[in-house]
Amino acid sequence: MDAFRRPGPPGRDPSPPVLDMTPEGEFRDPLPPRRTWLDRALGRVGGLALLVTLATGGLLLVALAVVFVGLLLPVVIGAGLVAFVSLWWRVRRARRAGGPGGGSGPVRFVVIRR
Repeated sequence: MDAFRRPGPPGRDPSPPVLDMTPEGEFRDPLPPRRTWLDRALGRVGGLALLVTLATGGLLLVALAVVFVGLLLPVVIGAGLVAFVSLWWRVRRARRAGGPGGGSGPVRFVVIRR
């Protein structure tokens, strides 16, 4: 029977694979390879590397949030200053013109919602 077997590609074992079957006709899974000390060490190093990566990613997100707030803070302060100056100018103009309050009382703002 070996005379009819054709050799496989070079560098490969020409013998056929072993099929291990149970009496019921089901295939058995091959045994997992034994874990050596190197496998355990690499597993721990890989877990530690994953932990460091997650911590660094969290710090990066926090740093980006701080930069984003730092960029928006001057815009918010500027918009608040413009709103304050606008309201101050309107109150000053209303008091000069003798509007509500007659110049002596506080000026009241009314917001009408629709």
